[in-house]
Amino acid sequence: MGISQTELVDWREKAWPSLPLDSWSDTYATLHMWTQIAGKIRLTLSPWCNHSWQVTLYVTSRGLTTSPIPHDLRTFRIDFDFVSHRLILQASDGRVGGFPLEPQSVAAFYGRLMEEMEKLDLHVEIHRKPNEVAEPIRFDQDESHRMYDPDHANRFWRILSQSDRVLKEFRGRFIGKCSPVHLFWGALDLAVTRFSGRRAPEHPGGVPNLPDRVTREAYSHEVSSCGFWPGGGPIPYAAFYSYAYPEPAGFSAAAVKPAAAFYSPDLREFILPYDAVRQSDSPDEMLLTFLEATYEAAANLAQWDQKTLESGR
Repeated sequence: MGISQTELVDWREKAWPSLPLDSWSDTYATLHMWTQIAGKIRLTLSPWCNHSWQVTLYVTSRGLTTSPIPHDLRTFRIDFDFVSHRLILQASDGRVGGFPLEPQSVAAFYGRLMEEMEKLDLHVEIHRKPNEVAEPIRFDQDESHRMYDPDHANRFWRILSQSDRVLKEFRGRFIGKCSPVHLFWGALDLAVTRFSGRRAPEHPGGVPNLPDRVTREAYSHEVSSCGFWPGGGPIPYAAFYSYAYPEPAGFSAAAVKPAAAFYSPDLREFILPYDAVRQSDSPDEMLLTFLEATYEAAANLAQWDQKTLESGR
C-alpha cells in the first residue's frame, strides 16, 4: 500500500518543518547570541585548528554540542537540548550542571552559564563582544535579546538535523581536504567546505566585527563551500547556499540545478530556498542535486584536479 498524500505532508512537516524567518526572528536573534557564548568558551579553551575549525558546534540527536573541550586534565562539553529545552554541562569527572532553555535575556543566559561553569570548577574568561553582527552588544549587557520559543527552536534543530545528514552524504563523495559538517556560530550557518589544495589570493576581509586575519586564514586556500542558513538581509528566508573563493570567471552565470536555484549578486552565492527543498517530492535528491551542480561549476571553471579529489572518479 502506497503512502497517502496526507501521510506525505505529515512526514514532510515532521522531517523538514516550515520555519518562516519572520515567525521566529526574535528567537533566532537570541539563540544566535547564546550559541556564540558557548562557541567562545570552546574557542578560548581549545587548541588552534586551521580555518577556525576548533570553534564550531555540531548537530546531535537532540540539538547542538560543543563536543569535548579541554580544561586542565579534564574535559567538558556544552549541549543545547532542543527536545527537553535545557542547556547541559557535562564534565569528564562525572559532574553535571545546566538550566532550562526558556525566555531570558542574553545577559541572564551568560550569567547562568558562567555560574554553572564555576560550580563545576570550570574557570574561563571569554571575549564578551559578539562576532559577525553589525551592532554587537556585550553578552553581559544584552537585555534586548530575550525571546525563546521552544517550538521554533525545535523546528530549527530538525532542519539542521536533516541538513547535516544530507551534507554528510555529499561530503563523503570527496577524498581531498574537506571540513567536517559543522555549525559556525558567527553567522549561525551549517557548513561543509571542500578544498582544491591550491593557495588562494589574500581575502579582502571586511566581515563585521571579525578580525581580518581570521577571515584571511579561513580562506587561505581555494574552496567550494556550501551549507544551510536561516536567512537574513537580502535573503529573507531560510536557504541552502553554495559559493567559491576565489570565485572563478563565469561562476555567477553557470547553469545549475534545480530550477529553483539562483545566483545572489549581493551574497555572491548560489541560493536554493529551503521551502523549495522541503516541499519537493524528494528533498534529499533536490538538495544533493544543488550541492553537486554548484560544486561542479566551481571545480570545472577553476580547473580543480577532480580526478584526484573526488571519490569514484
